[in-house]
Parts: sequence; C-alpha cells; structure tokens
Amino acid sequence: MRHIVLIALLLLAACSRDDKPTPAQAEALRPTDARLAAIYERSCLNCHGRSDGAAPLTGHASAWAPRQAKGMPALLHSVRQGLNSMPPMGLCPDCSDGDLEHLINFMSRAPT
Repeated sequence: MRHIVLIALLLLAACSRDDKPTPAQAEALRPTDARLAAIYERSCLNCHGRSDGAAPLTGHASAWAPRQAKGMPALLHSVRQGLNSMPPMGLCPDCSDGDLEHLINFMSRAPT
C-alpha cells in the first residue's frame, strides 16, 4: 500500500511541475525564421516575452494549453479582434493568418 501512495505522490508532483520559463529564458526566445523573428520582436515580445503582464509567456506551454484547446480558428479570431488587453491583430496589422498561426505555434511551445 505504501508503494502505491508513493507512486501516486510522485505522479502528482510530475503533473503539477510548472514549465514556466524564467523571464530571461522567455525574453531570449525567437522564431528561427528571420522574418517571423522581426515580427515577433516588434509585435509580440513586449507582452509575451516578459512576465509582468497578463499575456501567456512565450515558451510556457501549460499556460497556452487552455488557449490551444479552443483550436487555431478561435485563436486566430481572438488575435484578429483583440482580446482583453491585446489589441486587434496583436500589433501586427500587416500579418497574414499564416504569420499569426506560426507565431502562436512558436509562442505556445516549450523551449527545447
């Protein structure tokens, strides 16, 4: 019985482990594509690369998970329309849906 309790506690600890990057890690992340990196730096970094706002941090996969569960069409709609403190188009009026999708995918992945 002790073994079962110990295993259950270990599993709970592993599930609750936070994957939140440090502020320095989040701020250092950039897309590998230079064009997307430039867009990210001018439009996304200020809110998603710093831990002082309500926006989910880049690389904090568990914070992005509930948003991703809504599906990409819903995420794109939120970005296009704006949501809470995020302005319409996320400060990227010239971004295509493809650009936005790539940036969302980049920001929502844990760093490797």
